[in-house]
Amino acid sequence: MKGFSSSKSQFVHEKESTSGIFTDSCLNDIMLPSFLSLVALYESYLRRCLIKAGLSQQTVDVDGETTLQFWGPSPARSSRKPALVFVHGFGPKAIWQWRRQVQHFAPMFDVYVPDLVFFGGSTTRSAERSEAFQAASVVKLLEKAGVERYSVVGTSYGGFVAYHMARMWPERVERAVIASSGINRRRSDGEEVARRAGTGSPADVMLPETAANMRRLLGLAVSRRVASMVPDFVLNDVVHRLYSENRKEKIELMRGSTTGKDDTPHVSALQQEVLLLWGENDQIFPVEMSSELKELLGKKVRLEVMKNTGHMPQVEDTAQFNKIVESFLCGPP
Repeated sequence: MKGFSSSKSQFVHEKESTSGIFTDSCLNDIMLPSFLSLVALYESYLRRCLIKAGLSQQTVDVDGETTLQFWGPSPARSSRKPALVFVHGFGPKAIWQWRRQVQHFAPMFDVYVPDLVFFGGSTTRSAERSEAFQAASVVKLLEKAGVERYSVVGTSYGGFVAYHMARMWPERVERAVIASSGINRRRSDGEEVARRAGTGSPADVMLPETAANMRRLLGLAVSRRVASMVPDFVLNDVVHRLYSENRKEKIELMRGSTTGKDDTPHVSALQQEVLLLWGENDQIFPVEMSSELKELLGKKVRLEVMKNTGHMPQVEDTAQFNKIVESFLCGPP
């Protein structure tokens, strides 16, 4: 829906005639038009930031069934910089999750920021829903772009994808950064997240449908107490514009996950140098999981725990996150 319904338009008109302003009670249940939406306005700003960093939005058919939308260098531009891929988590599309990293790393790397299947403009006709399928789709995208070797940074769900990229294509993935990503999760871990959020299932947590559920998700994901300061009408706008699209398919992605099916972590060691990054106050994948994962991933793993951050350290402490990742990617092998 791209505007107000006729009945709601009349209601808002009546409110304007008596008070001259929009009240929170009016806006809580109304989708804001783009020119009033803070979400739409901020996304325009994000797009300008990525364009200024030298990236353009592109779409590629990767295999006849799957189409991925991504931000990357212009195909006409030749570059000798190493390639770096950022893989987003289970939330808004990539542009919302990696803007500050793109701005920092674009001068040093050819940066690629794909939207995973069923996020943003990426889609598929395939029935596959696993993280391994997502990983294969990203690898095919990079092949189409002529990128043979690259490092990958994945956060949360994107860390699952980055892990499978490194596991299945060690000849292509040079280094891997896995941030806030409980690849070693057990079935009980998902149940515990739902319990902490006070919801019925992990899908209710990760795919909020109401302002109240969005507030709960922010409370789990962000270390600082910001959720209580955001008005309901803004949270409803976030839910509608960033979480409602392809909800059915995203639930299928959660059900198709290869992790958390039982009480045994299914993780094999990686050949590459790996950086694990974790927020000490992460309530979605608690920091205690990081030590076990470090052991499971092999001997070439470095673990960094960031203080005063939760599930989104790349947003909560951008400068520290970027410094740690840059040191790992640009340091000696």
